[in-house]
Amino acid sequence: MIKLLVVDNHPIVIKGLELLFVTSPQIQVVGGVNNGEAIFDFLKQHPVDIILTEIDLPKLNGITALRRLRKEFPKVKTIMFTAQPEEIYAINTIKSGAEGYLMKTASIATIKEAILKVNDGNVYLSEAMAEQMSSKNRSSRTGSYYKKLSTREIEVLKLLASGRKNKEIAQELEINEKTVSTYKARLMKKLNVSNIVDLISRAKLLEL
Repeated sequence: MIKLLVVDNHPIVIKGLELLFVTSPQIQVVGGVNNGEAIFDFLKQHPVDIILTEIDLPKLNGITALRRLRKEFPKVKTIMFTAQPEEIYAINTIKSGAEGYLMKTASIATIKEAILKVNDGNVYLSEAMAEQMSSKNRSSRTGSYYKKLSTREIEVLKLLASGRKNKEIAQELEINEKTVSTYKARLMKKLNVSNIVDLISRAKLLEL
């Protein structure tokens, strides 16, 4: 039986997945938490095989939590289950250590398929995303901007777009404020903008 922890700040998502697998002979939802920090409290007390988690989480975002999971609980596998566009986040979350990326628009059969595939030691991506990753030609202008960014730069960009200040970003990512400023300067250069307003506008464009 695969032990699944669901992480989402919307109770209906957790409850829906619990009901989905209540009669499953293969998958059991052993718990649900609503923020990134709570993941680690839960794992210290309960065995978990796979975490199904949103990227946008209170207290600790999903990508930052993923980095910490790789260090503290390397045997636990993670699938990002989110409404965030896969063409922007999938590749970088996989590079950061996630075993799968699943859109919340996925069918019930697809959710089950992803969990079983990851449990068997494979990486799960949608067919479209897998094809995009293997393709050498990405003609989208947005994509050409985006693929220049590192995973950490994406984290900083996302937090800036959500309205976080330098100090708050530094605390969440456990870096100093000077480093945040350095990342902002890099982001403005890579995304070809000259001020923070345009940078945030570019961030929101990337998420369309």
